[in-house]
Amino acid sequence: MTASGTNITNHVRILCVGAGNMGRSHALAYQAIDGFEIVGICTRSKESGAKLNEELGSDYPTYQDFDEALEATQPDAVCVSTWPDTHARFVTTALKAGCHVFVEKPLADSVEAAEEIVASALATNRKVVVGYILRHHPSWNRFIEIAQTLGKPLVMRMNLNQSSSGATWETHKRLMSTVSPIVDCGVHYVDVMCQMTGSRPVRVSGIGARLTDELPEGMVNYGQLQVTFEDGSVGWYEAGWGPMMSETAFFVKDVVGPNGAASIVAEEASSKGQSDNVDAHTKTESIRLHHGKLNAEGKFARDDEWIHLEDEPDHDGLCHREQQFFLDAIQEDNDLTAHLQDAVNSMKIVAAADESFRTGKTVELQTNETVGTWRF
Repeated sequence: MTASGTNITNHVRILCVGAGNMGRSHALAYQAIDGFEIVGICTRSKESGAKLNEELGSDYPTYQDFDEALEATQPDAVCVSTWPDTHARFVTTALKAGCHVFVEKPLADSVEAAEEIVASALATNRKVVVGYILRHHPSWNRFIEIAQTLGKPLVMRMNLNQSSSGATWETHKRLMSTVSPIVDCGVHYVDVMCQMTGSRPVRVSGIGARLTDELPEGMVNYGQLQVTFEDGSVGWYEAGWGPMMSETAFFVKDVVGPNGAASIVAEEASSKGQSDNVDAHTKTESIRLHHGKLNAEGKFARDDEWIHLEDEPDHDGLCHREQQFFLDAIQEDNDLTAHLQDAVNSMKIVAAADESFRTGKTVELQTNETVGTWRF
């Protein structure tokens, strides 16, 4: 037995909750990894559970009620790939039942709910891994490493606008009934910014716009945040969802420092019709490294470098890596304290941006905010 209470000689019996883009990919990973055993699928409808079973080529028990599924399957672990407003209840309930949990980002739909999950994880001595998929991406890790060679302060510019229609627009509208695009996807990119700077975020401002009446009152489908760090670094992130969004410059990922700049150049992933394609969102393809040093004649001393990133994992491959990380944490009793604190800190930044937009005031983060150790 490990200190976490899991018998390492047995498979981790896991209940999969949710069968959307992420839930599907995680279920495929669990089936492929020797060390997991799927014991049930819990979805909002019988049809979605049956569809996932068909793709998996299996006949796992399906449920539409989370509590019933948890009681019936008695799993060792639960994968929560559901709407953000369900995360806190599902995760804390699973933890109290003695389960380890993988939960999709954002950790919750509010800072308070995220902190509740962390407190519950510590109280129950169970592992909780948050779906920060870019942390498992070798090309994004390389991008962060390069950023750390550019000097300080850094200027970080990132966006991911999605011109969505059909089923994707329906999914976006459901997500935006509880959180804005800045909160839902922004946690990924502010987490990257924190890793690039290694500095404490101190100030956040945000703007937002409501470009459709198809959302609940008070919700917006476009937003931008600006964050200032203690070392003088600054970053912005922009996200907008809906059929009205432009597909021009929707995929900006670059960082500038005193020594030069680095940019992800993903020609295929940033081409027409790819903005709402989940498989394109994690593609990098290449990094352009610009050297800022001038020679005696005042011209650039070095040409730009192109770092071509071959054989990078696709979306399902990245989810496989995430779930291997989860399995290792359970079987090897890895300390996830820093991982969880990082997830809470990124949630605080995006929540502050939302607060800034709604109040019209810049939000000063508390002086006791900490930066994690960025262990992967």
